[in-house]
Formats: sequence, structure tokens, C-alpha cells
Amino acid sequence: MNRRTALTLLSAAPLIVRPRLLAAEAGWRTLFDGKSLAGWKPTAKSPHSKASGNRTGGRWVVEDGAITGSQDTPRNGGLLLTEEQFGDCEISLEMRNDFGPDSGIFLRCTENGRAYQCLIDYHKGGTIGGILGEGIWKRRGERNFTFGERPEIITLNEHRQPCPVRPEAWTDFWRAKGWNEIRARIVGDPPTITTWVNGVQMLTFTEPVSQHPARGHIGLQVHGGAGFEGFVRYRNIRVRPL
Repeated sequence: MNRRTALTLLSAAPLIVRPRLLAAEAGWRTLFDGKSLAGWKPTAKSPHSKASGNRTGGRWVVEDGAITGSQDTPRNGGLLLTEEQFGDCEISLEMRNDFGPDSGIFLRCTENGRAYQCLIDYHKGGTIGGILGEGIWKRRGERNFTFGERPEIITLNEHRQPCPVRPEAWTDFWRAKGWNEIRARIVGDPPTITTWVNGVQMLTFTEPVSQHPARGHIGLQVHGGAGFEGFVRYRNIRVRPL
């Protein structure tokens, strides 16, 4: 299948908007300087740090111009939070994670990890661009596709919002060995959360009632537990308060 044929299988897919173009739009500002973790802080207060007795919150360093995270000891992860808090906002970043770790963008996050999450579950059985009330919901999050044995394979899920990318188009749409843009927006209280992958809107969800603070940190996650070994990498991280 050539690229033109594959992309015609996208359902009303807009042009991909890269983060460097977003930076030129009014209101966007950088959250990561590409050199240090200035403006960020790890927290070991979430359940992902249970293996260490909540003493450490994963390994977070800057390598090759990207924030790189991993479990610091077997099964022990955690969160890296912005020092600043945000209410209504949109966040854009690029990711190049190993296929194996479970991660996500946490919105309005508390120190103990309660947040609305844009899923970056880049592993077998995972999804990207799904929405979860981390520590808020007792049910599974919203999702419209699931990864198979390899990142080149997806299975569509029954969902009120169908996945805009057909499985046969996925290998052209998704850069399995490169960088991909993930974007998430949260507005209102109760909030409406919208996610995009490589410029294509994946999901939107409105919480029926207010049950979480309307402001909080932006967080990056390294999931605790077995089976999520590997590294997550994030760069070109920007935010636009709304």
C-alpha cells in the first residue's frame, strides 16, 4: 500500500501539525528547555512508587535533548510534575518511547497522582490518545484502539467515537521508530478532554460531574509494576493556557 492510498483511509483527518508550528501560534510557551529538568519535580507520592515504599519516584534525566524516564528499581515508577499549576490548557509534546512502558500525560495532577490522563500506553494491549480519570474513575478509561504484539498492529475497539485511523493505514500514520506528536486539551469544570495523535483528533470526553480540582500540575508518568520496563522519551513540550 502506498502512502497516498493509506492516508485516504483516514476519516476526515486534518493535516499533521508539528510542535514547531504550534510554537508560532499565540499563547504557546515552552515547558522544557531541552537541557535540564528546570521547572519540573519528581514525586514519589503516587501508587506507581509503591515498590519503593513511596521513597523514590522513578528515574528522570535529560538525554539527547529529551526528558527520559524509567523505573528506578524493579517495579518502581513515579511521576515528573511541572512546578507550575494549570487550569484550562492545551499541551503538546513529541514522544519516542520504547514499546513496553506504560506512560501518559497527566492533566490537573495532584502530588499523589490523581489526574485526568491522556494515555500513552505504548505496549501490547495499550493505546495512545485514550482518556482516563487516574485515581478518579473506578472504570477503565475511554479508548478506541488497542496495540497488538507490535506497535505496527492495532485492533479497533467498539466505541462511541470510532478510531479515525484504519488498521491498514496505521503503519503510514504512526512512526514506530521515530517521534510522534501527542496533544491534549482540558477545559471547564466538569472538564472536557480532547486528544490528538500526529494532528488527528482521537477522542473527546466530557466528565458528567465535577469531582476533581480545576487546577493542578502537568505530569509525565512511568508506570510502576512488572512488565513495563524500558524508557519513555519526551521533547518539544509546550503548553497554551486557555
